[in-house]
Amino acid sequence: MTQVPDVLKGLLADKKAIIVSKWFHNLCQEYPDKTVKHLKSGKSQFANPVGHNLRQGLDGIFDQVLEDVDSENFRLNLDRILRIKAVQDFSPSQAIAFIFILKKLIREELQGQLDGEVLYKELAVIEQRIDNIALVAFEIYLQCKETIYQLRIDEVKRKCAILERINMLNQGPAAIEYEGSTQ
Repeated sequence: MTQVPDVLKGLLADKKAIIVSKWFHNLCQEYPDKTVKHLKSGKSQFANPVGHNLRQGLDGIFDQVLEDVDSENFRLNLDRILRIKAVQDFSPSQAIAFIFILKKLIREELQGQLDGEVLYKELAVIEQRIDNIALVAFEIYLQCKETIYQLRIDEVKRKCAILERINMLNQGPAAIEYEGSTQ
Protein backbone atom coordinates (compact mmCIF):
# COMPACT_ATOMS: atom_id res chain seq x y z
CA MET A 1 0.00 0.00 0.00
CA THR A 2 1.21 3.53 -0.74
CA GLN A 3 2.53 5.41 2.28
CA VAL A 4 0.60 8.40 3.56
CA PRO A 5 2.84 11.49 3.26
CA ASP A 6 4.15 12.72 6.62
CA VAL A 7 2.63 16.21 6.32
CA LEU A 8 -0.86 14.86 5.77
CA LYS A 9 -0.37 12.13 8.38
CA GLY A 10 0.59 14.81 10.90
CA LEU A 11 -2.44 16.96 10.09
CA LEU A 12 -4.79 14.02 10.45
CA ALA A 13 -3.13 12.73 13.61
CA ASP A 14 -3.63 16.17 15.20
CA LYS A 15 -7.31 16.08 14.28
CA LYS A 16 -7.89 12.40 15.07
CA ALA A 17 -9.97 12.98 18.21
CA ILE A 18 -12.25 15.45 16.44
CA ILE A 19 -12.68 13.32 13.32
CA VAL A 20 -13.32 10.07 15.22
CA SER A 21 -15.79 11.86 17.52
CA LYS A 22 -17.72 13.23 14.52
CA TRP A 23 -17.53 9.82 12.86
CA PHE A 24 -18.98 8.15 15.96
CA HIS A 25 -21.75 10.77 16.13
CA ASN A 26 -22.54 10.15 12.46
CA LEU A 27 -22.61 6.38 12.99
CA CYS A 28 -25.00 6.80 15.92
CA GLN A 29 -27.46 8.72 13.73
CA GLU A 30 -28.39 5.42 12.06
CA TYR A 31 -30.20 4.42 15.25
CA PRO A 32 -33.39 5.65 16.97
CA ASP A 33 -33.03 8.63 19.35
CA LYS A 34 -33.34 6.51 22.49
CA THR A 35 -30.57 4.22 21.28
CA VAL A 36 -28.36 7.17 20.31
CA LYS A 37 -28.62 8.54 23.84
CA HIS A 38 -27.54 5.20 25.27
CA LEU A 39 -24.70 4.71 22.75
CA LYS A 40 -23.26 8.10 23.60
CA SER A 41 -23.58 7.62 27.36
CA GLY A 42 -20.50 6.31 29.08
CA LYS A 43 -17.53 4.68 27.46
CA SER A 44 -17.39 1.65 29.76
CA GLN A 45 -17.28 -1.65 27.95
CA PHE A 46 -19.48 -3.16 30.65
CA ALA A 47 -22.13 -0.47 30.98
CA ASN A 48 -22.28 0.25 27.24
CA PRO A 49 -20.68 -2.62 25.28
CA VAL A 50 -22.12 -1.61 21.90
CA GLY A 51 -21.04 2.02 22.23
CA HIS A 52 -17.63 0.92 23.47
CA ASN A 53 -17.11 -1.45 20.53
CA LEU A 54 -18.24 1.17 18.04
CA ARG A 55 -15.81 3.74 19.49
CA GLN A 56 -12.89 1.33 19.68
CA GLY A 57 -13.55 0.03 16.19
CA LEU A 58 -13.66 3.51 14.65
CA ASP A 59 -10.50 4.51 16.49
CA GLY A 60 -8.65 1.45 15.19
CA ILE A 61 -9.90 1.91 11.64
CA PHE A 62 -8.75 5.53 11.65
CA ASP A 63 -5.28 4.36 12.71
CA GLN A 64 -5.31 1.93 9.77
CA VAL A 65 -6.03 4.78 7.40
CA LEU A 66 -2.91 6.61 8.60
CA GLU A 67 -0.55 3.68 9.08
CA ASP A 68 0.05 0.23 7.73
CA VAL A 69 -1.20 -1.40 10.90
CA ASP A 70 -1.31 -5.15 11.50
CA SER A 71 -4.03 -6.42 9.18
CA GLU A 72 -5.39 -8.92 11.74
CA ASN A 73 -5.89 -6.15 14.29
CA PHE A 74 -7.46 -4.04 11.55
CA ARG A 75 -9.95 -6.80 10.67
CA LEU A 76 -10.83 -7.13 14.35
CA ASN A 77 -11.67 -3.41 14.51
CA LEU A 78 -13.95 -3.72 11.50
CA ASP A 79 -15.45 -6.88 12.92
CA ARG A 80 -16.36 -5.08 16.17
CA ILE A 81 -18.67 -2.78 14.26
CA LEU A 82 -19.92 -5.09 11.54
CA ARG A 83 -21.00 -7.87 13.91
CA ILE A 84 -23.29 -5.37 15.58
CA LYS A 85 -24.70 -4.24 12.25
CA ALA A 86 -25.13 -7.83 11.02
CA VAL A 87 -27.38 -8.84 13.91
CA GLN A 88 -29.39 -5.64 13.51
CA ASP A 89 -30.32 -6.52 9.94
CA PHE A 90 -28.69 -3.61 8.16
CA SER A 91 -28.40 -4.12 4.42
CA PRO A 92 -24.81 -4.50 3.16
CA SER A 93 -24.81 -0.94 1.79
CA GLN A 94 -26.17 0.47 5.06
CA ALA A 95 -23.70 -1.58 7.09
CA ILE A 96 -20.59 -0.26 5.37
CA ALA A 97 -21.77 3.26 4.51
CA PHE A 98 -20.14 4.63 7.67
CA ILE A 99 -16.71 3.95 6.16
CA PHE A 100 -17.29 6.29 3.21
CA ILE A 101 -18.43 9.04 5.58
CA LEU A 102 -14.82 9.20 6.79
CA LYS A 103 -13.78 10.73 3.44
CA LYS A 104 -16.23 13.58 3.91
CA LEU A 105 -15.19 14.17 7.52
CA ILE A 106 -11.50 14.28 6.62
CA ARG A 107 -12.13 16.75 3.80
CA GLU A 108 -14.22 18.95 6.11
CA GLU A 109 -11.52 19.01 8.79
CA LEU A 110 -8.73 19.73 6.32
CA GLN A 111 -10.72 22.14 4.17
CA GLY A 112 -8.68 25.24 4.99
CA GLN A 113 -5.40 23.36 4.74
CA LEU A 114 -5.92 21.72 1.34
CA ASP A 115 -4.63 24.56 -0.77
CA GLY A 116 -2.26 22.99 -3.20
CA GLU A 117 -2.61 20.30 -5.79
CA VAL A 118 0.01 18.30 -3.89
CA LEU A 119 -2.20 17.96 -0.82
CA TYR A 120 -5.12 16.84 -2.95
CA LYS A 121 -2.94 14.16 -4.52
CA GLU A 122 -1.83 13.11 -1.04
CA LEU A 123 -5.45 13.03 0.08
CA ALA A 124 -6.18 10.63 -2.78
CA VAL A 125 -3.89 8.12 -1.03
CA ILE A 126 -6.06 8.34 2.09
CA GLU A 127 -9.26 8.01 0.09
CA GLN A 128 -7.91 4.94 -1.73
CA ARG A 129 -7.18 3.36 1.64
CA ILE A 130 -10.73 4.11 2.77
CA ASP A 131 -12.09 2.47 -0.39
CA ASN A 132 -9.95 -0.61 0.31
CA ILE A 133 -11.23 -0.71 3.88
CA ALA A 134 -14.79 -0.67 2.55
CA LEU A 135 -14.06 -3.71 0.39
CA VAL A 136 -12.71 -5.63 3.37
CA ALA A 137 -15.68 -4.46 5.44
CA PHE A 138 -18.08 -5.85 2.86
CA GLU A 139 -16.39 -9.26 3.09
CA ILE A 140 -16.51 -9.23 6.89
CA TYR A 141 -20.16 -8.21 6.93
CA LEU A 142 -21.08 -11.04 4.57
CA GLN A 143 -19.14 -13.54 6.70
CA CYS A 144 -21.08 -12.36 9.75
CA LYS A 145 -24.37 -12.75 7.91
CA GLU A 146 -23.39 -16.24 6.71
CA THR A 147 -22.66 -17.23 10.30
CA ILE A 148 -26.04 -15.93 11.42
CA TYR A 149 -27.85 -17.80 8.64
CA GLN A 150 -25.96 -21.01 9.42
CA LEU A 151 -26.92 -20.70 13.08
CA ARG A 152 -30.56 -20.29 12.07
CA ILE A 153 -30.38 -23.36 9.80
CA ASP A 154 -28.79 -25.43 12.56
CA GLU A 155 -31.50 -24.34 14.99
CA VAL A 156 -34.26 -25.34 12.55
CA LYS A 157 -32.58 -28.73 12.05
CA ARG A 158 -32.41 -29.26 15.84
CA LYS A 159 -36.07 -28.35 16.21
CA CYS A 160 -37.04 -30.75 13.40
CA ALA A 161 -35.08 -33.57 15.02
CA ILE A 162 -36.79 -32.93 18.35
CA LEU A 163 -40.20 -32.87 16.68
CA GLU A 164 -39.46 -36.17 14.91
CA ARG A 165 -38.53 -37.79 18.22
CA ILE A 166 -41.67 -36.42 19.88
CA ASN A 167 -43.76 -37.68 16.98
CA MET A 168 -42.24 -41.16 17.28
CA LEU A 169 -42.89 -41.21 21.03
CA ASN A 170 -46.50 -40.21 20.43
CA GLN A 171 -46.96 -43.05 17.96
CA GLY A 172 -45.97 -45.57 20.60
CA PRO A 173 -43.34 -48.31 20.97
CA ALA A 174 -44.24 -50.01 17.68
CA ALA A 175 -43.24 -46.89 15.71
CA ILE A 176 -39.93 -46.70 17.55
CA GLU A 177 -39.19 -50.39 16.82
CA TYR A 178 -40.18 -49.97 13.19
CA GLU A 179 -38.02 -46.83 12.85
CA GLY A 180 -35.07 -48.63 14.46
CA SER A 181 -35.31 -51.65 12.15
CA THR A 182 -35.04 -49.59 8.94
CA GLN A 183 -31.78 -47.94 9.89
